[in-house]
Amino acid sequence: MTHPFLDLAPLSAGRFAAIEDQVAGLLGTGQDVVIMQGEALLPLEGAIRAAAGPGTVALNVVTGPYGQTFGDWLRDCGATVHDLSVPFHTAVSAEQVRQAFARHPEIDFVSLVHAEAATGNTNPVAEIGEVVRAHGALFYLDAVASVGAEPVLPDAWGVDLCVIGAQKAMGGPAGVSAVSVSERAWARMAANPGAPRRSYLSLLDWKERWIDGGRKALPHAPAQLEMLALQACVKRIEAEGPQRVMARHASAAAATRAGALALGVLEPYVYEARDAAPVATTLRTPPDVDASELVARALESDPALPLAAGGGALAGEMIRVNHYGPGATRGAVRGCLAALGAVLAEKGLKADPEAARRAVEDAWARPAGPGLSEA
Repeated sequence: MTHPFLDLAPLSAGRFAAIEDQVAGLLGTGQDVVIMQGEALLPLEGAIRAAAGPGTVALNVVTGPYGQTFGDWLRDCGATVHDLSVPFHTAVSAEQVRQAFARHPEIDFVSLVHAEAATGNTNPVAEIGEVVRAHGALFYLDAVASVGAEPVLPDAWGVDLCVIGAQKAMGGPAGVSAVSVSERAWARMAANPGAPRRSYLSLLDWKERWIDGGRKALPHAPAQLEMLALQACVKRIEAEGPQRVMARHASAAAATRAGALALGVLEPYVYEARDAAPVATTLRTPPDVDASELVARALESDPALPLAAGGGALAGEMIRVNHYGPGATRGAVRGCLAALGAVLAEKGLKADPEAARRAVEDAWARPAGPGLSEA
């Protein structure tokens, strides 16, 4: 018995390299791009452990749970860490980063999450990058959630280590991820005696065994199906057009925010629209409404809706509308708000699903956002 997913010829080094080149093209980068054979936590952790050590002084920006995780990894490496934490309902500013450098001029490493899908905020990376570049620190960016939903431009922004994953706005597989690496990031890793070697976490192994060898022999068997799925999702983005893909996400975010405000009862978790991520919109429930219960009831009407309750301590008060990838559509937004409105009405709360529907239509009809256009 044959099967189209199982009976495939092995993925060649040439095809693997071509997929890396396509990912580099999506990022507009001339840096080395390494596709790691695992979910994005692999390069996120691997890049920190490769570039940071006991001599590192890091500014770790915390705008959500992933920023907290990066601080833990940096401390595990022996780095001195200065956390710059802001409330999860807002974003960090370039001025706050500038002030952190003024307080601690010895900082030589900056870690930042572009968009926190878990909390629904996004950070102004281009502006922050200018500050980091002027200071001369190495810049590490988690763009896993943002890539595909908003511009991600590591070269233009001065990002030395930019990690992406395909499972959110790109609408691709979760089993592979990628990181772009600048020359000075490679140099920092090479000079770090604690950088992982002979390890699944090791970026230096990929450089020495793959890149330095001209990308002619893969260091181990690749995750073939995930690599082919990654290539397919990049081709799909290229066919639709990256600007159109980003415009869909921007429209979905604007429509969800407007619809939730018109619905009533719920309110945006991120206070200012400029700080809200296009990949997902988070909503706050009133104190007497449990978000987990509300989401569970809403999903009974349609389990395919891209709805989830917040994670951890936020599960009781936060709803996430995950309008990314295939879910970045007007229909998905309408469906989520209609389902939430119906459950709120069941509870006797004054929700207005019809006003929400009109607000979604009006918001979707407006321009998608600065630098983005939607046909």
